[in-house]
Amino acid sequence: MTAAKKTAPLPATRRLFREPDSPTDLHSAYLDGASRGNPGPAAYAVIFYRPDGSKSNQLSRYIGIKTNNEAEYYALIAALDFALAHGIRRLTVRSDSELLVRQMQRRYKVKDSKLRPLFEQAQRLARQLEYFSVEHIPRELNSAADTLANQALDRLGSLPPTARRTSPRAASSGSVQSASPLPRRILARWSHGALHPAEPLDLVEGAEVEISIHTPKH
Repeated sequence: MTAAKKTAPLPATRRLFREPDSPTDLHSAYLDGASRGNPGPAAYAVIFYRPDGSKSNQLSRYIGIKTNNEAEYYALIAALDFALAHGIRRLTVRSDSELLVRQMQRRYKVKDSKLRPLFEQAQRLARQLEYFSVEHIPRELNSAADTLANQALDRLGSLPPTARRTSPRAASSGSVQSASPLPRRILARWSHGALHPAEPLDLVEGAEVEISIHTPKH
């Protein structure tokens, strides 16, 4: 009887479905979008964690009348903008939105015409990072970002109706536009011949803005 010949394991470079090695200095961002009405008043939230697991920053903002899926993409874009503007080069994003995660992984097609430009912007920003990954997590593991997004909507409810209409944060194609929006101070990063704001601007097509350049001292 002939003994069975042992087969040597394939080298790592030849293994199918090999997972990329995660960098050790990997930051993470948990994000969530909320819409009351879908579409309706919407907000997003992002919570950043350092590689050692400690919380570093958080963002939350009311973004006007949006769908829940749009709000999720606004959260992702805000996370990527913030990372690029603050020197975070390696980032993993975690979201309980299966649609957003699978679309960013190119496993689902982007069929919604409103989501397409948001998807393309997120892809463009993600490519500027040295390392990027996006993961789907259960809703119960994303409760902190969910709470933060809903708090942004709760704060909107405490404002008088006139303030809601004139707030530049509420600017969207489905909301009332103010003829004289309040000024906003926004950080932006100059890269590859263009300015990259640290948060979504929510501007209508063709809007003009005034820019003042102040280079921070290092």
